[in-house]
Amino acid sequence: MGQNTTIDTNFFLVCGLGSLGQYCVSLLKEFGVKVNAIEEIKTQTWEIPELPDCIDKLVTGDCRQPKILEQAGIKQCRAILIVTSDECVNIAAAFAARSLNPQVRLVIRSAQDNLNELLQQSLGNFIAFEATQLPANSFALAALGCETRGFFNLDNRLLQVFGVHINGSHRWSHCCLSEINTNHRRVLVHARGGKPLPKGFYQWKPDAKVIPGDSIFYVEATENLTTHSPKEMHTLGQFWNEIVTEIKLQNLRHKLTQFWEESTQTRRVAFVGALFLVILFLLGTLLYKSQYPEITWQDALNVAFVLSLGGYGDLFGQQTIPFVITWWLHLFSITMSITGTLFVGILYALMTERVLSARFQFSKRRPRIPKTDHVVIVGMGRVGRRVAQLLQELKQPLVGVNTKDIEPGMLPQMPLVLGNINSALTKVNIQTAKSVIVVTDDEVTNLEIALKARTVNPKANLVIRTFDPGFSENVATLLPYARVLGVYELAAEAFVGAAFGENILNLFRLDNQTTLVTEYQIEADDTLNGKLIADVAYGYGLVPIFHLRGNQYTPKFMPSDDIRLIVGDRLIVLATIEGLQAVERGTIKTGKCWVRVEKTISPEAAFEGAAVISRVTGCDMQLARTLMNQIPATLQHPLYLHQAHRLVHELSKSQVSAYVE
Repeated sequence: MGQNTTIDTNFFLVCGLGSLGQYCVSLLKEFGVKVNAIEEIKTQTWEIPELPDCIDKLVTGDCRQPKILEQAGIKQCRAILIVTSDECVNIAAAFAARSLNPQVRLVIRSAQDNLNELLQQSLGNFIAFEATQLPANSFALAALGCETRGFFNLDNRLLQVFGVHINGSHRWSHCCLSEINTNHRRVLVHARGGKPLPKGFYQWKPDAKVIPGDSIFYVEATENLTTHSPKEMHTLGQFWNEIVTEIKLQNLRHKLTQFWEESTQTRRVAFVGALFLVILFLLGTLLYKSQYPEITWQDALNVAFVLSLGGYGDLFGQQTIPFVITWWLHLFSITMSITGTLFVGILYALMTERVLSARFQFSKRRPRIPKTDHVVIVGMGRVGRRVAQLLQELKQPLVGVNTKDIEPGMLPQMPLVLGNINSALTKVNIQTAKSVIVVTDDEVTNLEIALKARTVNPKANLVIRTFDPGFSENVATLLPYARVLGVYELAAEAFVGAAFGENILNLFRLDNQTTLVTEYQIEADDTLNGKLIADVAYGYGLVPIFHLRGNQYTPKFMPSDDIRLIVGDRLIVLATIEGLQAVERGTIKTGKCWVRVEKTISPEAAFEGAAVISRVTGCDMQLARTLMNQIPATLQHPLYLHQAHRLVHELSKSQVSAYVE
């Protein structure tokens, strides 16, 4: 049955028209494809008002039922996106879809990592995402308020995306943009001071000078994760200074009073007992040393220590005592030994109680709330927990706020304040927080909390989770100082990209543009097969950051433009949704620049120049040699702007003079 099915490469099916499903449909229609949809019940309201016009055919029913899938056209569709809020429904629907169409690409919503791997092996042509986890990086990075805009790992190598503002003392001030590119760094976006960021990549001229006030976004392969924030790391000296500040004399009385008022009766007894023992120990040491100057301080300490632990019998139980002791000192020793025995017993009992209680309540213990320069996460659902995990990986101090307790043992190293959110905000030192991330499931509540946080701490970075696109726009207008991020809007781009066959590894935001970290496996009928990386970069508007030959083991990061892709290659790029669309359709831009070669100093230089031209441009070697024999002449092979400038630079190394016309 599946073998006779004709697959329509421009036909997609979406199951589940919740927030994520609606965004997936909207984005798919931007590709100009046919989209059918399945929803369990008839939807009365739409988060995206124009969505009904985007759906070619809407089927009402259970997407797990083969009959419903057949009505929606499962046998003809290229990919099915199963994005309901129920993971069990999604997995069951995936099996049903595979049985009806062995070739269909399955893109499902699921957070079960281990199960997803097993399904990948058994179902094939399958990929699963968790919608709330994909944009978590964007929330975490927005809260940092630093230069880092994105980070991800490729082949055990960390890649980071930075955005820097150039001032007069910056190392890149007054240098050419092309000079910033290295074998481990690529410029993504350049904006002049006061101007908005251009959309897409390579909207900058290689020979343009960087001036103070400019903004530059770039990707760099690094070894260690850095956030370029000067306040994030504290030295040991700073940590010690903080401790000293806490125990200054003027604070000591207040601290002791606070401790006594907040302590239980048991803790008070333990404190008094320990204090009394210390006093007796010090007093005993002084008395024995003053009465017997011939003994050493060490002997005096030993005697006092033995008596403090109830060791009267060890010291005076001998037939003869090595020194003469006065009656009053003997009486003091007896009192000290009895008191020590009593209070040491109490302390042992308290310690035993604490150890036993800690064994059963360990999972409930959490660190203290940070006092300054921390991140406050309001709402500890799946998005909030994922953001918290990322911030902990970045070594960020943070505290969570939630209406109810989270699962025991989850995020044990994170402080957590429970209860009414409005009252909880008064306990998290929000006035000294670095950032406030509001990610509850109610976007109106998120706005209310964000406004309160802004009132208390105008300097804090505000990051707000929204759902409705119209509401998002209004909030962004009302709060221009805040980062307003729609979870499902961000995640939908990864789902849609995966539906076309690409493997979306990660995503991040550059200003208001979502960038997808996308992996391609080059196949024989691929639009990328046989292309130079320069064609992929400048023709499709992608940024290649990783290349690996099928028969090699060592990848190249920031690969050279003159590498030609062949079947079996693995290529990872940074792409916008428009870039993925261009690759899908094979609509590649052509070069419009020409390079004129003026002169060369020797026949050897001319020979090397021809090799450089053929390598950089991909043109026939005969054409390159003919050009070098006719100089001055213009290369009759149109190039992209960045490719042309690179050719001129490479020719200059071979002592060939050329320029871009």
